Amino acid sequence: MDDVLRNLGDEIVAALPGAVSSAEVKIGELTIDAEAARIVEVLTFLRDDPRCQFVCFIDLCGADYPERGKRFDVVYHLLSPKKNLRIRVKVQTDEATPVPSIVAVYPAANWCEREAYDLFGVLFDGHHDLRRILTDYGFEGHPLRKDFPMTGFVEVRYDDAEKRVLYEPVRLNQEFRQFDFLSPWEGRPRLPGDEKANQ
Repeated sequence: MDDVLRNLGDEIVAALPGAVSSAEVKIGELTIDAEAARIVEVLTFLRDDPRCQFVCFIDLCGADYPERGKRFDVVYHLLSPKKNLRIRVKVQTDEATPVPSIVAVYPAANWCEREAYDLFGVLFDGHHDLRRILTDYGFEGHPLRKDFPMTGFVEVRYDDAEKRVLYEPVRLNQEFRQFDFLSPWEGRPRLPGDEKANQ
């Protein structure tokens, strides 16, 4: 199976010079790296070419690598039911550069692009309704970014006395903690039977 995927990856790289930079087989799945500006062209080829026939859009997700200049990966997962193959297409972008929307190629990508925008802040050029989908309308920030604070900025709760939802700044009641490493719950003491772990 890996040979079939390698051959297909080589054919895709040859057919799309400049649009696809590399193809690699990992864990039985073909992964190609594409140029973000030409993602519509790449996905249209993967859908329509008789060698590919990736007609089923599975998922679009994001990944954040803040140490890179282009910190975000936008990852597309496609399926070819006729060939019984899967493919992963990755593009890189930054906070300010939008990725072309693929809703015209795969209409099912609509909500996935909205989710990537909401949770990572990835912009999609040409999306007809790019707005938040999982967080509240007044939410600040993008919660799946690595630099987003674990506690968030705002706490939301329903106040039964006022009969409404209240938005309050997050209060950390315990800034620092003294750790008791002798406690079996907080440290790693040597317990009977631990001798086996060193063998």
